[in-house]
Formats: sequence, C-alpha cells, structure tokens
Amino acid sequence: MGIAELQSIHVHPVKALRGENPREAVVEPWGLAGDRRWVLIDDGGKVVTQRQHPRLATAAAGLVPGGVVLSAPGLPSLTVTEPEPVDLVALDIFGTKVEGALAGQDAHDWCSGYLGVPVRLVHMDDPATRRPVDPDYALPGETVSFADGFPLLITSASSLDSLNSLIAQGAHAAEGPLPMNRFRPNLVVSGTGPWAEDDWSRIAVGDVTFRVAKMCGRCVVTTTDQGTAARGKEPLHTLGRHRRFAGSLVFGQNLVPLTLGTVRVGDPVRVLG
Repeated sequence: MGIAELQSIHVHPVKALRGENPREAVVEPWGLAGDRRWVLIDDGGKVVTQRQHPRLATAAAGLVPGGVVLSAPGLPSLTVTEPEPVDLVALDIFGTKVEGALAGQDAHDWCSGYLGVPVRLVHMDDPATRRPVDPDYALPGETVSFADGFPLLITSASSLDSLNSLIAQGAHAAEGPLPMNRFRPNLVVSGTGPWAEDDWSRIAVGDVTFRVAKMCGRCVVTTTDQGTAARGKEPLHTLGRHRRFAGSLVFGQNLVPLTLGTVRVGDPVRVLG
C-alpha cells in the first residue's frame, strides 16, 4: 500500500448528468464549486434523476462562467445562464421542500426534448440557506446543494478493486469490472487499503479538512452504465451480499467540509480520526 493521495476530482454541474473531471476544485461549505447546483424537476415539482430516467447518463453539463453548457447525442449544445432569483419554484428532493430559480424556457425545452417528457431546469441560487444537511447527521448551519444528501462523496480505488473481485466471483461476473463513474463520486482516493474508509471520522485532503458524516447507501443508479444508460444487476447484487450495513448497501463515504480551500489531484489524503 502506497501513500494515500487524491486520484481524481469529479464535478457534476447538473444533478444526474455527466460532469467534468478537473485537476483542482474549490471546496465550498455545501460542496465542490459548481457541483450539483442545477437539477431537473417534473410537472409536479419532484426532482428527476437517473433513478427514473437512466437516459440522463448520456447527457452532459459543463461549467462556463455564469452558467452551464448542456450537450447530448443528436442535439446542438445549449449554454444556459444562471437565472436571477426572481422566478422561484418549490421543488421536492427526496421528500425535502426546497426553492430554486427557474432557468429559461429554452433550457426546459432542450431537456424535455432529450428526455421525451416535460421537465424544467432549476438552479440553486443560494446554497447557504436553501437546503440543510439531514439533521440526524448534521452540525448546526450545514447546508448542501442538490446532491443526494451531503456536500461531497469520497470513494476509494482499492475498495472498487475489491468490489470488482467479488463481482467476478458472483452470478453476474460478465457485468464486471465496473468503472468508478457508476458511483458518481466527487473525490477518489488511491493508496489506501480496501474499505479503509469505513473507519474514517475526519480526514484532510491537502489543506482542506472534512468530517465523515456517514456511509453512502447506494441505489439503482449504480446499476446504470454511464456511457450507454443500460441497466444491469451489479453492483447492487454483490453489495447486498457483502456490504450491507443497517439495511443500506454501502460504497463510499459522505463528507462535510470543516475548512475551505482548494483540493488538487495528487494532494495527500490524511486520516485525522
């Protein structure tokens, strides 16, 4: 086992769409700068993700100053600017009510045309106040973007290697090995032992420190090929046999920043507690 370091960084500007792999990223209180500040909602205001529409995996969003660029097979790309927070809409993200600012009609039309169902694109204008972290795992004042529940998700390359070894021994071996993008992390660390992250409570990535809030329970999105949108049985089948904790199928750890700064690929990763 070598020295633990940050292997890669992943920012997903629009929740559920393919994102970017920058060499560095600014850590804000609610997550990496630009990560999951946009989300799609249906006519009833409920958040739309790959859970309902795996086809979202084949669309992409890239950060540009003041907005995002949307791209997808068969469609011209579209630049969407951050809307002014005057046309706010209430949305439901996994049972939590949040407000966000509606993008323009051209963005709604582009996204609806790609999915084949009516959706609207919403921007989180004020992540400092809009959505608190789950109070069962939060400290006072902690907030989060449109991520599933916590500001960041960290995974381990060695844990994925271990999981892929288990998949290779199972009933759906032909589906493996799986790439890390199935798990849509923000930070990927190398140089640790398999599943070492289970025991972390506080870590530092470069000069930035994080609190480990809880293990990350996984859903059907992990069974979705992020290149083709096809679904299979893995990794949930194998996680169910080997990584079931308190009723959740676990891979990765949810993080909350304790300090702010910039993380960079190659930064040392230190376990502080």
